[in-house]
Amino acid sequence: MKYVTFLTPGAPHAPRLGAVLDEAVVDLHTARDWAQGARAISPEELPDSLLGLIRGGSPVWAYARKLVDALEGEDLLGLRGPGRQAVGLPLDSVQLLPPLSHPPSVRDFYAFERHVKTANANRGCQVPAEWYEFPVFYFTNPHAIFGPNDEIPYPQATRALDYELEIACVIGLAGSDIPPARAEEHIFGYTILNDWSARDIQRREMKVGLGPAKGKDFATSLGPWLVTPDELKDKRTDQPGVYDLEMVARINGVERSHGNFKEIYYSFGELIARASADTVLLPGDVIGSGTVGTGCLLELTRGEGPWLLPGDIVELEIERLGILMNRVVKKKAQISPS
Repeated sequence: MKYVTFLTPGAPHAPRLGAVLDEAVVDLHTARDWAQGARAISPEELPDSLLGLIRGGSPVWAYARKLVDALEGEDLLGLRGPGRQAVGLPLDSVQLLPPLSHPPSVRDFYAFERHVKTANANRGCQVPAEWYEFPVFYFTNPHAIFGPNDEIPYPQATRALDYELEIACVIGLAGSDIPPARAEEHIFGYTILNDWSARDIQRREMKVGLGPAKGKDFATSLGPWLVTPDELKDKRTDQPGVYDLEMVARINGVERSHGNFKEIYYSFGELIARASADTVLLPGDVIGSGTVGTGCLLELTRGEGPWLLPGDIVELEIERLGILMNRVVKKKAQISPS
């Protein structure tokens, strides 16, 4: 399944829960109404949001799968629910929002060795020995989430804006002290993550011994959709929660970064084990991988720039997970309180 949160032109302020099938977005609530009449599938509880669906657990997930399976082979764009609402909409006719606009938490790790080595070398440092002892992460702002095609406000205090090419998983089942070998049971799906970074702010605040904080606080992009593990099973590696997926970043159409998810040093199994130690991970929690090798300007320019500027278009592409595109703009952030 490829889950999305989207808006239609006729209801620009009412987010809908959907799934991508072929080149169409299936409105799952309309699909429920259609399936009740056309296929005699009994209607079941279907939350309004993707976070609600994740929290609903396996019975809700199985019901959503049943609805999509019932649509296989149908003319998605021609189907109508009882109220004449379209079951399927052309993908290019809807506005995709972040799959999760307000996740409960966002933890971002530092798990690709090549990135860590290069970033430290640019500062004239060796990789700390502790990095090889356990995976480390920081918490970022779950209320500054942007989606595909959203404009990213250029932070007022920075002159060194950077992107970071990452993959993230979203927790589906709550758990504490999760062993790496069981971690995949707790993953609902995967998405692309752009950990936007103000490098000059980050550099200064981390000299104090804390952070990153304000250097990362202003924006994180997720999307375009949330892909469940069954869509990736033929790309699975021997590492828990890791897949053989190419990762690319482009600025204004020019490729700048290229890596592969399988190059990660710590598996998502190990990341989840670390994140859940002595605490509880909840459905909807986001776990970021950290930057893939070559996956940011900090690496590519030895920390000297040139950096991103207003007007630049950043595209992150991960095989099977789609393309996450954003334009940098010179304006203040407008974050929805809901």
